Amino acid sequence: MRIAKALLSLALVADAAIASSWFSNAAYNKWHETELERWLSDHDVPYPTPSDRKQLETLVQKNWDSYVVTPYNDWDADKLNSYLKQKGVQTKDSAQSGRDYLVSQVKNYWYETEDKAQSAWTSVRDWILDTWTDSQLKAFCDHHGIPVPQPRTRDTLLQKARSAYDTVAEKAGETAGYPGNWLYETWTESDLKEWLDTHGIPAPQPTTRDKLIATVRRNSRLAYLRLQEQQASAKKSAQETYAALTDKIIDAWSESQLKDFCDKNGINVPQGTKLNQLRALVRKNRAEIMGDTVSASAASAYGAATSNVAENVVKATDAASQAAQAAFDHGINYWSETRLKAYLDARGVPVPQGTKANELRALVRKHAHKAASGWTAWTWDDLTLENLKGYLASTGDATAKKLSQKKDATRDELVEAAKSAYASASSAGGSGFASATSYLSHATDTAKSVSFDAWSESELKSYLDSYGVPVPQGSTINELRALARRQWTYFKYGTSSPSETFFAKIKENVLSGWDWITGQVMSGSDVAKDEARKARDKAHKEL
Repeated sequence: MRIAKALLSLALVADAAIASSWFSNAAYNKWHETELERWLSDHDVPYPTPSDRKQLETLVQKNWDSYVVTPYNDWDADKLNSYLKQKGVQTKDSAQSGRDYLVSQVKNYWYETEDKAQSAWTSVRDWILDTWTDSQLKAFCDHHGIPVPQPRTRDTLLQKARSAYDTVAEKAGETAGYPGNWLYETWTESDLKEWLDTHGIPAPQPTTRDKLIATVRRNSRLAYLRLQEQQASAKKSAQETYAALTDKIIDAWSESQLKDFCDKNGINVPQGTKLNQLRALVRKNRAEIMGDTVSASAASAYGAATSNVAENVVKATDAASQAAQAAFDHGINYWSETRLKAYLDARGVPVPQGTKANELRALVRKHAHKAASGWTAWTWDDLTLENLKGYLASTGDATAKKLSQKKDATRDELVEAAKSAYASASSAGGSGFASATSYLSHATDTAKSVSFDAWSESELKSYLDSYGVPVPQGSTINELRALARRQWTYFKYGTSSPSETFFAKIKENVLSGWDWITGQVMSGSDVAKDEARKARDKAHKEL
C-alpha cells in the first residue's frame, strides 16, 4: 500500500513538473503584457483592467488550447463535416455517430500536433508572412528600407522580410512575438478584406481597420496551415504526373501532344521551339519537379518560387499567371518616376506631392491588378506616326494640322501636340472630346500590339528611355520592339486580364517570365543557397 501511494505521489509530482515545464516554455510566457492583452482582445476574451502580468498570462493559458491547439472543439457538426470532407474522409456514417465522434476524427486529421502549434508561436516571423502576396511583401520591404537584390523573386522577398522582421519591430518600438498593427502598416482596408475573402474568413461586421487587422492576425496560422497543405497537394499531384512520364512516352509524343502537356502544366514554350527542344524542356521540368537535378538541395526554394503561392494558390492554379505577376514586378523596377506617376494617373490613383520613387513603385504594385481606365494623355504615347498625324489633322486646329504635315516632325513633337490637343478637347467636352475618344478607339483597335512594327530604332529607344528601361547593347530592332510591347502591356493592363489571361495576352512579350523565375532560383538565389546550407547541416547532424 505504501509503495502504491509512493508511486502515485511520484506520478503527481512528475505530472506537475511536466505541466510546469510546458507552461514555462509556452510561447506566451515570453510575451510582453501588451501582447497578452492583444491576444485576449483578438480572441474576444474579456480581461479586467487593470490586470497584472500573472492574471493576463493565466487567462491566455486557460484559453490557449481552445483557440490555438484544438480550435475544432468548438466547431458545429457542419464545419466538422466540411473539414473531414476536405481531408477526403467519409463523413456520412460519421455524422450519424454524433458530434463527439466527428471531433475525434478531426483530431486525427488535424494540421499539426500540440507541440508543433506551441513551437510555431515561439517564432511567428517564420510563417506569418507566407500568406502575403508578392506585392504586399514588396511594399513591406520598400516601406522599411529593406534592400532586396534584383530580380525580386518571391523566395528572396520572404527571406529578406523575415530576416528584418525583428529589426523592424524594434525600430518601431513594438513587440514581435504577437505582432501589433505595425506589421500591417502598408496594407489598405481593401488588402485586409481581400485576404480574409481569399482564405474564406468572414470580415467582422460592423468593421474598422483595427478589427480587420485583428481578424487577419487571429486567423493567420490557420491560413498558413491550409496553404501548406495546398502546396503539398499540388506538389504531390505534379510529382505523380511526372512520375508516369517516361522517356519513351516523351519520345513517342508528337509536337502537338508535347505542347498540350506544356500548356496544361504551366511550362513556357518559346516561339519557334523545335521538337527535340520541346522534349528536352519537358525532361528538364520533370527533373526539377522530381528533385532529380544537381540543384535538388534547393528544391524547396524552387517550389516556393514556381508554385502558385499565396493568393495564386487559392485563386488560380495557373502557373503562368504567377510568372506574369513576377515579370510585371521585375519590369517596373526600371521605370522612371515620371512613368510610375503616369501609371497611377492613368488609373485615377492620387499621388501626394513629394512621393519618393520607392513609394511610387509600392503604389504601382498595390494597383498592379488595375487596367488603365478610359483614355488619358498617355494613351498617345505608343501610337504610330500615322495615327498621331491623323489625329492632329482631324482636330481642326490650324497649328496642329500644320505640324501633322511637317515631314521632319519628331515623335516627341507629335506626341506633345496630341496630348495638348487632347487635354483641350477633354476640358471643352462636347463633340471635340467625343471625336478624340472615337479616334483613339479606332487607332488602338486597329494597331493593337503591332503598333511598334513601323517604329524606327531611335524611336523605340526613345520610348524605352521614357520608362527608364535600359537597352542592352547589340539589341536587334525586333528585340527592341518586343521590349517596347512588354512595357506598353505592363503600363496599359498591369496584371489584369480584360478578356483572356494576362500571360496569353502578352504572348512573346513575357515569354521569358517563367524561365526567368526558375532560372534565378535554380542558378543560386539567396534562399536556394540557404536551403542547401540547411540540408547540409541536417545531414551532418544525422551522420
